[in-house]
Amino acid sequence: MADVLTLFTSIGLSEQKAKETLKNEALSCALKEAIGQAQQIHGGSGVDKAMGTLLYSMASRLKDSKRLSFLTNMIAHRKISTELQLAAALEYLKGHPNDPINQKEFEDDCGVGMVISPEQIEEAVESVIHKHKEQLLKERYRFNMGLLMGDARSALKWADGKVIKNEVDMQVKQSTDVCLVYLFFLLLEILFFSTGENYTTEGYVVTPNTMALLKKHLEYTGGQIRTRFPPEPNGILHIGHAKAINFNFGYAKANNGICFLRYDDTNPEKEEEKYFTAIKDMVEWLGYKPYTVTHASDNFQKLYDLAVELIRRGHAYICHQKGEELKGHNPPPSPWRDRPIEESLVLFERMKKGLFAEGEATLRMKMVMEDGKMDPVAYRIKYTPHHRTGDEWCIYPTYDYTHCLCDSIEDITHSLCTKEFQARRSSYYWLCNALDVYCPVQWEYGRLNLTYTVVSKRKIIKLVETGAVRDWDDPRLFTLTALRRRGFPPEAINNFCARVGVTVSQTTTEPHLLESCVRDVLNETAPRAMAVLEPLKVTITNLPEDFRLDVTVPDFPANEAKGSHKVPFTRTIYIEQSDFREVMEKGYKRLTPEQPVGLRHAGYIISAQKIIKDAQGNIVELEVSCCSSTSVGANQKPKAFIHWVSEPLACEVRLYERLFLHKHPEDSSEVPGGFLSDINPNSLQTISSAFIDISVKGAKVFDKFQFERVGYFSLDPDSTANKLVFNRTVTLKEDPGKM
Repeated sequence: MADVLTLFTSIGLSEQKAKETLKNEALSCALKEAIGQAQQIHGGSGVDKAMGTLLYSMASRLKDSKRLSFLTNMIAHRKISTELQLAAALEYLKGHPNDPINQKEFEDDCGVGMVISPEQIEEAVESVIHKHKEQLLKERYRFNMGLLMGDARSALKWADGKVIKNEVDMQVKQSTDVCLVYLFFLLLEILFFSTGENYTTEGYVVTPNTMALLKKHLEYTGGQIRTRFPPEPNGILHIGHAKAINFNFGYAKANNGICFLRYDDTNPEKEEEKYFTAIKDMVEWLGYKPYTVTHASDNFQKLYDLAVELIRRGHAYICHQKGEELKGHNPPPSPWRDRPIEESLVLFERMKKGLFAEGEATLRMKMVMEDGKMDPVAYRIKYTPHHRTGDEWCIYPTYDYTHCLCDSIEDITHSLCTKEFQARRSSYYWLCNALDVYCPVQWEYGRLNLTYTVVSKRKIIKLVETGAVRDWDDPRLFTLTALRRRGFPPEAINNFCARVGVTVSQTTTEPHLLESCVRDVLNETAPRAMAVLEPLKVTITNLPEDFRLDVTVPDFPANEAKGSHKVPFTRTIYIEQSDFREVMEKGYKRLTPEQPVGLRHAGYIISAQKIIKDAQGNIVELEVSCCSSTSVGANQKPKAFIHWVSEPLACEVRLYERLFLHKHPEDSSEVPGGFLSDINPNSLQTISSAFIDISVKGAKVFDKFQFERVGYFSLDPDSTANKLVFNRTVTLKEDPGKM
């Protein structure tokens, strides 16, 4: 009895399960016979757990004992290797109880020899998700994922169910398109009107001409959703802009609409061509293509003509109050508010001709904003050449005047902006209606802020000027150019914006949530390589001097079908200094004089024989012996397997930590000395001579890798043909202390 119990546990049954099986005499006899036959087919060797599980399942479900030998033979020769195939085999035999078995028909019915490629699984799952997308997005967390699995299994009858499940989970989680459509489907529950029904929105001002203007708008647009992303080209986009880009472009995309990229270029003093280029590059890097690129300056003449009309209608006037007089919460009312219309028209023309000094006159609108600000400025004088119009203009419109009118001119349906512009909503509606032009709807959402950073253009410039960071794309910043340089995939940033969602309240989020999205993407897309940041030389003394072996390393160990690369393994290798300790410590599982360790992928175990030190007592080399990992018994297997390199490339590696020490470096109560006093002195560590395996030799700028057991890295633009430079994008796991 004890021998049979041992036999049953040897195929993977638990001791309790084996004892229960022994109580069933028929099952016990059938299973014992099946195991014996399988062992005989395999030359007396043991039966592995996967085969044992199938043999047990077959013995417990087979009704006709005469078919036991046949099915055991099919399992032992691995022609039946899954539960799905076994179920089909049992069903076939049930339907042919007394017939001789037609081998070809049986194998066809049971999927013998059927190989489902990873590409087939990927395509089938993608198709299934597309089929259920609308329901998936509508029901969200209530959606029954079993529907996806059921349809995928139907399309991939003989594929491994675990592989299908992993692919379903990955595609639902990783697909940027699904994440974005999911996000903007949520918005449909919030956004309050259909195109052409602007007037149904709370706070929208209806005039006698509203319906006629909306009808004309609908005739032109055909009811199409039209949004715009309107950055001011005076700096680099940051993570908060990523949310705005996803919101505007994503909402249009989800509704088969269009989105404009419009530069709000009305302040020539601060605008530079490099910012125009960088903004467009970042929008496209995030995966969006603008319907068209426009500029507020395209409309300078039209905006001027509308300003003249505003004066004619008695809604604007020329004011001579100085800028400092208009600052504060309750500035004095303008003594020129009631000046005659004709006088204001003449003075506005003189402003246009350059007959006033800067600050000597402004055009102000006769209205009160929601925040109590009275008569906002519409035009001011600036004798600064414009990058597009040169010296043609010396008066430039303000945001309060320009924004709503450009939206109207471009027939925008949804003017989506961050919460701080809510106070300008009344002026937005007032101005369009005062001029009797089509009026879009403004809707505000909360800004996205991150802790441990600053995103203000003015403050980033100070960081650059003081040398705290190198430039706008320093990987410690959260500008989009910096995140790209650090190695953040655009899909991860989009997924992060989707997870954060869109609310009317301001959102402050921890960086580790963004980093989690980065890991999710890179785990599936960054091929593995081996790198040693602090090398320790190891000489394997029992290998010949000229020993060399090409070792195969899978690019993605969880899915080896995605490819592999080869690295050399020679008598001299390098390991991390931290992977060896001269004195054994409790819980330490890597190499010590008393404890061997395995080498990942190489199939060898090394044991320390001699420690070589320099004059200062530092360990500079180890002499070890090695043996094949297949030559040791199960009780001699090493406690750990470490990474290594041989004949490596010497590269520079840059390790980044948070730039600031406190969560809110701009908060004077948290950082009394100001954000410049809060710089983390350890935010950048440069390792000039890290060793990396040769698989990265042909890498291009921004190529991404997972250095095994170390982290995710991206190739920096500073790289040269003679020396590669890698930035650490994120560690493999989040440091709990950062959460």
